[in-house]
Amino acid sequence: MSTLRVGIIGCGRPRESEGATGFGMAHWHALGYEAAPDCEIVALADLNLDNARAFQADHGGEHVYKDYQTMLAEQRLDIVSVCTWPGLHAGMVIAAAEAGVRAIHCEKPMAPSLGEARQMVETCERHGAQLTFNHQRRFGDRFRKAKLLLDSGEIGQLVRIEGRCANLFDWGTHWFDMFGFYNNETPADWVLGQIDPRDGPTHFGVPMEGQGLSHVKFSNDVHGLLVTGFEAGLEAQLRLVGTAGIIEINHVGGSALRIWGHGQDGWRSPEVEEPELGLELTRDGVRDLFDALRTGREPELSGRRALQATELIFATYESSRRRGRVDVPVADAGRSLSDLLAAATT
Repeated sequence: MSTLRVGIIGCGRPRESEGATGFGMAHWHALGYEAAPDCEIVALADLNLDNARAFQADHGGEHVYKDYQTMLAEQRLDIVSVCTWPGLHAGMVIAAAEAGVRAIHCEKPMAPSLGEARQMVETCERHGAQLTFNHQRRFGDRFRKAKLLLDSGEIGQLVRIEGRCANLFDWGTHWFDMFGFYNNETPADWVLGQIDPRDGPTHFGVPMEGQGLSHVKFSNDVHGLLVTGFEAGLEAQLRLVGTAGIIEINHVGGSALRIWGHGQDGWRSPEVEEPELGLELTRDGVRDLFDALRTGREPELSGRRALQATELIFATYESSRRRGRVDVPVADAGRSLSDLLAAATT
């Protein structure tokens, strides 16, 4: 079996190290490649060559570049990780696919516009490149055990999925993705949403709402509700409501996972194994994309699944702009998140 050659775009600094402005996700990607069989990190690209060389000292990578385009042209890469800010994702993913890279693993969120997100998926499909986005929580023990409980009928038939988080774009992309995970990737019919810009932060160059509300109706009649901001009001980060019970994940009271199911007279809390941070799960995502590339199956973190979650983000902003319900897929994908935020609040 031949060794797969890996390139990293955007090396960054390790999480919470001096000068770090993000989570150093490339370092977590690297741990996944180091754990996977038959692959080797051979090339690195970063505008800051000091970051690239520090990454090289920790994880290897014989060739170091300041320009990722040059790296793609000179190296025969099988896999590329894109670990930059969202506004840079589309150009880098598309360039990698056009260069013949077989698998591209990109950080989330997908992009600041729905059009860019769709273009990445379409370009990779056209060039036969496997595309994945790092919605790593799908691999968490608490999330997977909740799915097993749901699928085994412990709470009856799924009726509603509820979530709370800080914002729709940077964090909400994870929870919308988990909506798909728990609802078996069922597409949405429509979204009704509202946002308020007050006290909204900017993350990785993209402005966010201060508070938001998104009501999603899926084609199997399951409903989703995501509340964002400092007064979200829900006692769990995720809640699965069924016809015969409730499952909660990350309850405010401290339970990572708890269930009040059919025949129970109170809550019970199954044990979970993974740490709270969750970044460690990135390694599982990398191993999964590697296995999917070898076997030809759809990866757990596929671009198709990520696009369904991303569509809900932009549909919520568009609904707020229109002051009405938005059918999915969203017809107008040209507006950026900044444009939608400005239009939705004027």
